[in-house]
Amino acid sequence: MLHPISRRSLLGGIAATGALAMVHPFSARAAAGQAHLRIMETTDLHVHVFPYDYYGDKPNDTMGLARTASLIGQIRAEAQNSILIDNGDFLQGNPMGDYIAYQRGMKDGDMHPIIAAMNVLGYDGGTLGNHEFNYGLDFLFKVIAGANFPLVCANLARGTLAANPRDDDLFLKPYTILERTITDGAGATHPIKIGLIGFVPPQIMTWDARHLTGNAATRDIVRTAEAWVPEMREKGCDLVIALSHSGIGQQEWAENLENASVPLAAVPGIDAIVTGHSHLDFPGPKFDGLAGVDNAAGTISGKPGVMGGFWGSHLGLIDLLLERDGSSWKIASHTCEARPIYERVDRKVVALVPDTPAVLAAAKAEHEATLAYVRTAVGKTSAPLQSYFALVADDPSVQIVSQAQTWYVTDMLKHTEWNDLPVLSAAAPFKAGGRGGADYYTEVPAGDIAIKNVADLYLYPNTVQAVVVTGADVKDWLEMSAGIFNQIAPGAVDADLINGDFPSYNFDVIDGVSYRIDLTQPAKYSSKGELLDAEANRIQDLKFNGQPIDPEQKFIVATNNYRAGGGGNFPGIAPEKVIFQAPDTNRDVIVRYIIEQGTINPSADDNWSFAPAGGATVLFASSPRAGAFVEAVKTMKIEPAGDGADGFALFRITL
Repeated sequence: MLHPISRRSLLGGIAATGALAMVHPFSARAAAGQAHLRIMETTDLHVHVFPYDYYGDKPNDTMGLARTASLIGQIRAEAQNSILIDNGDFLQGNPMGDYIAYQRGMKDGDMHPIIAAMNVLGYDGGTLGNHEFNYGLDFLFKVIAGANFPLVCANLARGTLAANPRDDDLFLKPYTILERTITDGAGATHPIKIGLIGFVPPQIMTWDARHLTGNAATRDIVRTAEAWVPEMREKGCDLVIALSHSGIGQQEWAENLENASVPLAAVPGIDAIVTGHSHLDFPGPKFDGLAGVDNAAGTISGKPGVMGGFWGSHLGLIDLLLERDGSSWKIASHTCEARPIYERVDRKVVALVPDTPAVLAAAKAEHEATLAYVRTAVGKTSAPLQSYFALVADDPSVQIVSQAQTWYVTDMLKHTEWNDLPVLSAAAPFKAGGRGGADYYTEVPAGDIAIKNVADLYLYPNTVQAVVVTGADVKDWLEMSAGIFNQIAPGAVDADLINGDFPSYNFDVIDGVSYRIDLTQPAKYSSKGELLDAEANRIQDLKFNGQPIDPEQKFIVATNNYRAGGGGNFPGIAPEKVIFQAPDTNRDVIVRYIIEQGTINPSADDNWSFAPAGGATVLFASSPRAGAFVEAVKTMKIEPAGDGADGFALFRITL
C-alpha cells in the first residue's frame, strides 16, 4: 500500500464521520497490472487549522485543515493507493501565525501548530510558498525542522546562483523520490517511485527583500524544472509530480513568470502538476477558455492538474489509473477535481464535513493563546470601520491605515534631510470580497478596538517604507490603481464596474491629495503594470493643498515594502526610490497610533470620487451586510440591485 496503516490510524477512522465511502471507479475496474493512485493536495493553508475566523472572532465553516482532514480520510477510504502533499503557503496568513512569530516565538525544537496538525495527517511531501519567507529564514527553518515529511524546493539557492541549476547551493533538496509499494486491481503489490519536485515564485526576492537580499537567490521555475526533471527520470522515477506554488496563467514561457504552471506542466518528464498561489480552485469555471488549459478534462498543458482552493476550502484531487509498462508505470486515464468542504445554499454556508478531533487537538493550546492575544483592546474608534465599499468610495478601513502611516513616517523623518517634503500615504483595501468570498470584508463597530481588528485591517506582516517621487509619479501611481475599473460608456446601463483580474491589494488610494477618476477613459495600465494606452487620462483634478499638482514637485509617499520594492509593477516605483525602511510592521504602526490617540476617528475624508459619466449606472458586488452602510457613502448614490453570485449582493451606482 502507498499509504501505511500507521498513518491512517492517526486519523481515528475519520472516514466514518462523513458519507459512506464509495470505491472510485478506477479502483473498481483496475485489473491485474493496473492500479489506482490518488494524489491529494492542500495548498495555501495560511495557518488555518481551526474552522475559525480570528478577525471576526467567530467560527467559520469555509476554512480549516481540521475540516479538510475529514475529506482526506474519506478519499483514502475510496482507493487502495494514495499520497498527500502540500503545495506551500502554510506558515503565514492569520493571527495564529502572527502570534507564534511575534509573541511566542520559535526556539530550536519548538513545534509550530500548523506543522503539528500536518504531522497528524501523515503528509508524504510538500514545498514552500512565497509567504513562508515573511518572518525570515531563521524562523522558517526552525518551523520546518518539525515536519515528519520531506519539503522540497528546486529554485531557491543560498547566496548567489551558480552557472548551472544543478550546481546551485539549495536550501532544500530540489526533489524527493517516494519509493512505495502499490497494489494493483488483482491484489498484487508492485514497487513504484514517485518523484516530487517543488517550486516557489521568483518574486519572493522582491516581496521579502528585507529577509532574502544577500542571503538567497531564485531561478526561473521552468528552466529549473528542465534541469532537474531529467535527473529524476534517470534515477528511476515512474511518475514525476510538480509541486508548483505558482498560479495558472499564460501559456507562453517568459523569464521568471510568477504564474508559470502552464509552461511548467509542458516540461517533458512531468506527469502531473499541483498548483496554488492564486487562491482559486481548478478545475473550475474561472479557467474556462484559458490557453493551454482544458478545464473539462482537468489538464494543464495536457497533464493532469489541480488547484485546491485556499485556507483548507478544498482538497485538490488527481485520480490516476496506472498501467504497468514493462518494469515501470504509465498513466492510462485520469480524473481531477477540487473537492470542497462547504457549499452555499441560499447565501448560507453549509458545512459538508465535520472537524477532525486529532487535528484540532494538535493546535488547541495555540488556538486558545491566539484568542487571548487577538482580544486584547488597544484603544477605541469613534466610528465604525468597514470595507464594504472600499473599491468604490473613500473608505474608513483604508483611511485609518493611511493616517497611521503618515503619522509614523512624518515622525521618523522629522530630523532628516527629507523633513521639508510633504508626506502622502498609499494604502489599499485587503478584505474587499473578490476571491475571498462574500464574507471577506472588515466590519468593526464603534467602541473598543482590539489587536484582532488591527490584524483584520492589515492582513500582511509588511514593513513600512517610504519613497520619494514626483507629482507626475503620483499621477501615474493612481492611473495604475484606477485599472481596477472597467471602462464605462457615458449613459451605460448597469455595466460591470470592477475588473475581476485586478487584485484589491493593488488598488492604492493616496491620501494627502484629492482627485477624481473618469471611468469613461480607458485604463492606462494593465493589472500587470503594462502600458496599454499612453494617452489615457483617468485621473482628473489631481490637487495638492487645493491646487493642481506640480508634476515636478517632490513628495514622500508612505507605503509598505511590497509596493516600494516593485510589488504590483507600479510605474515609477522601484527600490532605488526608497528613502526609509522601517523596522516596524504596518500593523505594529497602526497599533501604536491607536494607543497614542486613545480614540481614533477613521471617518473617510472623501479625497477621491468618480467623475460624472452621463448618468451611467454600474453594478458591483459586495456583502449583503453592505446595505446597512449605504448612507455612509456621501460622494455618490448607491442602491441595492438584487442578489449576486456565490452569496454576494449587487449594488448600483449612478454616475
